[in-house]
Amino acid sequence: MKVPQLKKKSDIKSCHNISWDDNYSWVHQSDILDVLKDSSKLNPEVRKYLEDENAYTEEFFKDTKEIQKKIFHEVKGRIKLNDESLPVKDKNYDYWSKTTSKGNYTIRLRKKIGTDKVEEFWNGDKEKEKLKTEYFGVGDLEVSYNDKILGYSLDIKGSEYYTIYLRNINNDNLISEKIHDTSGSITFSLDDKYIFYSKLDENHRPRKIFRHKIGTPVTKDELIFEEKTEAFTVSMYLSSDEKYYFISSSDHNTSEQYYFDVKEENPKPKLIIKREKGIIYSINSWDNNFYNHTNKNAEDFKIDKCENLNEQKWETYIAPKNEVLIGDLVFLKDWILRSEQSNALNKIFVKDVKNNKEEEIKFENEKVISPGLSLMQRDRDTNLIYLSYSSPKTQSRTYLYNLKNKDRKLIKEQEIPSGHNPDNYIVERLECVAHDGKKIPITLTRNKKTKIDGSSNLLLYGYGSYGHSISPNFSSSRFSLIDRDIIWVTAHVRGGMERGMKWWKDGKLLNKKNTFKDYISVAKFLIEKKYTSEKKIIGMGGSAGGLLMGAVVNEEPNLFLGMIMAVPFVDSLTTNLDHSLPLTIGEFDEFGNAKDNKDHFDYIYSYSPYHNIKKMDYPNILITTSLSDNRVLFDEPTKFTAKLREFKTDKNLLFLKTEMNAGHGGKSGRDGAIEELAFDYTFILKISEKLI
Repeated sequence: MKVPQLKKKSDIKSCHNISWDDNYSWVHQSDILDVLKDSSKLNPEVRKYLEDENAYTEEFFKDTKEIQKKIFHEVKGRIKLNDESLPVKDKNYDYWSKTTSKGNYTIRLRKKIGTDKVEEFWNGDKEKEKLKTEYFGVGDLEVSYNDKILGYSLDIKGSEYYTIYLRNINNDNLISEKIHDTSGSITFSLDDKYIFYSKLDENHRPRKIFRHKIGTPVTKDELIFEEKTEAFTVSMYLSSDEKYYFISSSDHNTSEQYYFDVKEENPKPKLIIKREKGIIYSINSWDNNFYNHTNKNAEDFKIDKCENLNEQKWETYIAPKNEVLIGDLVFLKDWILRSEQSNALNKIFVKDVKNNKEEEIKFENEKVISPGLSLMQRDRDTNLIYLSYSSPKTQSRTYLYNLKNKDRKLIKEQEIPSGHNPDNYIVERLECVAHDGKKIPITLTRNKKTKIDGSSNLLLYGYGSYGHSISPNFSSSRFSLIDRDIIWVTAHVRGGMERGMKWWKDGKLLNKKNTFKDYISVAKFLIEKKYTSEKKIIGMGGSAGGLLMGAVVNEEPNLFLGMIMAVPFVDSLTTNLDHSLPLTIGEFDEFGNAKDNKDHFDYIYSYSPYHNIKKMDYPNILITTSLSDNRVLFDEPTKFTAKLREFKTDKNLLFLKTEMNAGHGGKSGRDGAIEELAFDYTFILKISEKLI
């Protein structure tokens, strides 16, 4: 089949006295946000190219249909399809969810306490069928405090324009008008008369919070808060003691909060602490005190406490620690729980309110684990919580934990129907030295039979942006690769917060290249230690992790056998220069402002994957994207693929696969997600010559 070719149309662009010809810029439409909502508005020429690329990919992989099916059933076979979550007690009802073998979406259930009658009040598959839509994304699903109203938000395109629905939970009748173009979040008032929601502006940014009186026209909704700064977006939450609503306005780097009493008939949000660039804070209230989780004078956060927000006499409650991220608090009547993260590992602590003593909750003997906790009831007068942990080789285990006597009872273990023995695998926590001497954490999982002699293929996953830390949790799907002697490695590169706030700062703005250099250092270290060899590594990353993949493949293509780039942020300069796009201006503190700052321009230009494609050999590359993705527009990977086809000097594989009815997270539904995974894994196995 003929290799698809995207037409070149000269478009000379310039900024800061630097000019370049962007031959593929024409694929970007000025009405792109309209296209995300209605794909029929897509330029027919662009649609034809995307369809040609999909047909080219489909043709090449047609002889792998059976192995794709095999991997699909293999991955699905590790999932307990007929499963139920643990119940959460909410005043009059126990609430929980379940999945079925035939369904792709969650079912929500409840049972009135003291009865045996189970009510099904939400069935995702039935809701999807009613709408006759291919994509089905649920934003929020909330039950009112009187247990009578179900509020939910849906995105049926993948573009994250959510519509809010309110209906009688007993008869499924809508009791209010639909509310369109929201962020998806729903907050009920405690008297069940209102909901609060955030509205998207013309640039897809939630900057207004409205109060909607249930049963009245949407046109009468009250604007209760508006953020004037375009870079900031808003959200809202209820305090732990249910006395206050807090409104948070923030970008990635700075926050500001307002509050009002839940009993206020006419809410007038009051400012708590004026925003200060680089300062993040979050307020909660409990037991007649206010708690502030903040990085002010505490790079890796601390928690302050005060009695009155009018006076704000803050005192340190949890002191900061160097290179240890202090997490937020979870309140119970007699206990306060919190988390810490250091070196890409989490710990959970519990404090006895009566004697003020705090201790760490210890888990199993494994060194590399991902612990978690959740409340088992809304009423916080209890000593019981759900405590869980998993590791890269051990499936999730949940315990009913008594905080008072420390009794721990296993009540749920993730079932792997096809079988799984953790003893067959080895998990290692390694460190390698970066170009500037920093130590980079590495999490490695392998089959104990896999040889460490340089002969093994290795998948190297990376992200490294927005301060997002990659947790060493369990993923049953990975064993389809690990059991075929492909080592799975996560590189905890700078740009995340695995080693604290400085780890993030050292991987953003004018330090962004540290993210790429760290990843390359990890790859070379793994080669040096004989875990793998050159041209046996498969790089993998999505979104901002796709930026990482694009940058390193331009820099060190010879290290890699292949690359998987999912919804990749590869035309980072063009996107940064366009301030009308949903995310651009809110990410100036992450990537810089190339349009208004020449230093930022020069720096982004020097690493932007699209602008740094060279005439050279590239490894095998699979690029995936979604037509309705508003976070990373489809035109970025489209342009990148076209230019790569033009410049690369090798005969290795290059594919662009576009989901025509999906968003940033790909297809919706359980089977859709597994299908995408099976395709990615087939690509890996094909280039690794392990199609068995």
